[in-house]
Order: sequence, then C-alpha cells, then structure tokens
Amino acid sequence: MFKHIIAVSVLTLAAGAAFAQAGGDTLARIQSKGEVNLGVRDSSGLAFSLGSGKYVGFHTEMAERIVDDLSKHVGKPLKINYVLITSANRIPLIQNGTIDFECGSTTNSRARQRDVDFANTTYVEEIRMAVHADSPIKSVRDLNGKTVVTTTGTTSVQTLRKNERAQNIDFKTLNGKDHADSFLQLESGRADAFVMDASILAQNIAVSKNPKDFKIVGEVLSTEPIACMLPKGDEKMRSAVNDSIARQIKDGSLEKLYDKWFMQPIPPRNVSLNMPVSESTRYAWEHPNDKPMEDYGNK
Repeated sequence: MFKHIIAVSVLTLAAGAAFAQAGGDTLARIQSKGEVNLGVRDSSGLAFSLGSGKYVGFHTEMAERIVDDLSKHVGKPLKINYVLITSANRIPLIQNGTIDFECGSTTNSRARQRDVDFANTTYVEEIRMAVHADSPIKSVRDLNGKTVVTTTGTTSVQTLRKNERAQNIDFKTLNGKDHADSFLQLESGRADAFVMDASILAQNIAVSKNPKDFKIVGEVLSTEPIACMLPKGDEKMRSAVNDSIARQIKDGSLEKLYDKWFMQPIPPRNVSLNMPVSESTRYAWEHPNDKPMEDYGNK
C-alpha cells in the first residue's frame, strides 16, 4: 500500500465537488480514485505525529488496517493520503468530502451525530487534568482562581464549563488551537492545568522534554466513547468500517495494537503510557455499539 501526505488546502474544493457528484457514496468514490483521504491527528493520545509526515498511534494504525480491509472490499489496492486535521475542522472536512473518514480522538456525541456518523466505539476515554508535578491542584475544586487550558472544538470545553457551574468555582479559561498548543500553555506556565482526554494528556506528557515534570490528577470529569468519524448517512461505508473493526477485535489484533501503543515504550522518547485496557473499553469491544457519550451517564 502506497502512502503520502496531502495538504487540506489543496483538497478542499476538489474533494467537495467530487463528494457531491458521488452522492455521498464514499466506497464508490474511493474505488474510482484508488485512494483514501484519511484524517489524522498530530498530538492526540490515540493518533499523533513523529514529524516528517509520519503519523502513528493506536487509532492511526487501526485506520490503516481498516483501509487494508477496504482495499479487499473494493477489489483494488488503495493508496492512503494522510490529511492533518484539528478538533475545529474535522467535522466540516468530513461533510465536504475532503476526508473519507478519520480515526483520531473524536468523541461520539448526540450533537455531532446530527452532522456525521460514527463507527462502533473502539476506545472509552476519561476526561481528567494534567498539572505540573509540584502543583497543589488535586481536584476540580482546587481550580478556583486558577487558569485552565483546554482545546478548541473538543467536548472538554463543555465538560469544563459544566463542572465550573456545578462546583461553584471561578477560573480563567484558555483555548489552545490544538492539543500541542494546549500542552505548551501548561508547560510554559501560562496555564495551571490542562483539562482533556487522559490518553491525550498522557501522550503529551510522554513526548515532552521532561515527562517527570507533569502528572495527571483529579476525579474523572466525563466518560466518553471515542470512534472513527464517517460521512453522514453512508451506510455502506459505515458497515465496511465496522466489519473491519469487528475483524480486528475477533482475531485479537486490536488488543495487540492497544498493548503496543499504551503498554509498551513508544516513540519518540520510548516512554510507556502505562494505561491498561479499561473495563469500559473492553466492554465496548465485546459488545459493539455506537452509543453517544450521553448514554454513558454524563450529565
């Protein structure tokens, strides 16, 4: 399978037009093109960049295996175009056909289901806080009077505001343009805490200059199902992606992939995230579903 990087700015208009002409039949479009435009992330816990156009991680490698299965489905080899996306632009790029699907760290929510579809859940996330190792912050209650950063376009923004009201506390909020920018604001001291998916926090700490300078603390603020995001209403595409995920679960390759990226030393600093498979994630594998986060008891 051939792979290369493609710029979002070059793709947007042409891909959008192609999407409209294809009537939303993603499989027919990728079969015709012989390629897949895969949305990838550069600083997520499930999908990140090593630089020089190399994208890796649990969900990135899972997506590459999905493309392998799609190649068999359409009867021809498919080239992967890696399209770097952000939390803010990922939904529009699915909607206009710039990307055919994405497997990053996107939470399945009812609000998002109005605009896109989701494959079955492959990871269940917990929202927590990262702080400096010598920080006195141990709980959301300790954020009163502090500066907190989270990433624009993520569900953590809403989670943070809900907890602010519920805990009757007041703190200043900063919004990073992406996860790397959010972590930089914590690292530089502009923010006292970074609220985000625990896997994203762990990955950013692991690749930082001094991982021992940071820690993840506090109660779980939200539990959220993470899944590949797909074009709205394209049942053929969703079925094909779910078939691949089911195959990876059944043959044990998905769990081996999880062990590789969460329990073993990972590049670039060969640090292990040391995050065993949670009961919630294992349940999602054993009981395939596309339930949104609201069905997980989040208020």
